[in-house]
Amino acid sequence: MKTKSSSILVLLMLLVLIEGIANAQTFVDLDLPSGTLWADRNVGAASPEDYGDYFAWGETTTKSNYEWLNYKYVKGNHNDRFTKYCSKSDFGNRGYTDRLTTLESSDDAATANWGSDWCMPTRQQFQELKDNCTWTWTTRNGKSGYEVKGKNGNSIFLPAADNIINTDLSDAGVFGYYWSSSLATDKPSFARCLCFESDSVIPGSVFARRCGLSVRAVRCR
Repeated sequence: MKTKSSSILVLLMLLVLIEGIANAQTFVDLDLPSGTLWADRNVGAASPEDYGDYFAWGETTTKSNYEWLNYKYVKGNHNDRFTKYCSKSDFGNRGYTDRLTTLESSDDAATANWGSDWCMPTRQQFQELKDNCTWTWTTRNGKSGYEVKGKNGNSIFLPAADNIINTDLSDAGVFGYYWSSSLATDKPSFARCLCFESDSVIPGSVFARRCGLSVRAVRCR
């Protein structure tokens, strides 16, 4: 006869299995020139329509307030005292600079949360997605966003999850912001992102690194 503790253990294992299935992300082949494979959902999302988690650029965990004061790679409440990913001494802490213009895997939210098969896309990969797919504004399960369809008929859905500045998330369903792994080298307090609304898609936009944006992963090669 099974003991009460063993029954509880079996139940917990089943719950973990169900949760794993519910959050199982897959690669989607959109027939892109580079062969890049895109994830079918945002990092932290249980389904392709869910918004998922929000990350500051270069951070791998979520938080309740997205501000300079608690940003990982800056000293104090300033946007010009960076300690990593800084291409100009005017923006570095005590003149600090480095040659890092793309996120290292340890600072990549996709890699940290999903494993080494996944990474955040570069600015160029977002541009390729824009140039080689059909973008259609639509609604899925009550969430607005873009269906991005490749020439082979496969598609992904990018929900308009907005962004978080400090604690404010006010325009979900209207705007979408997705981090790339690329620093804005001309002004390193910013990083490159995909920005869109119903009538506009901008693959090379910029956003302040402290803010919480969505992450859509690609397969690492």
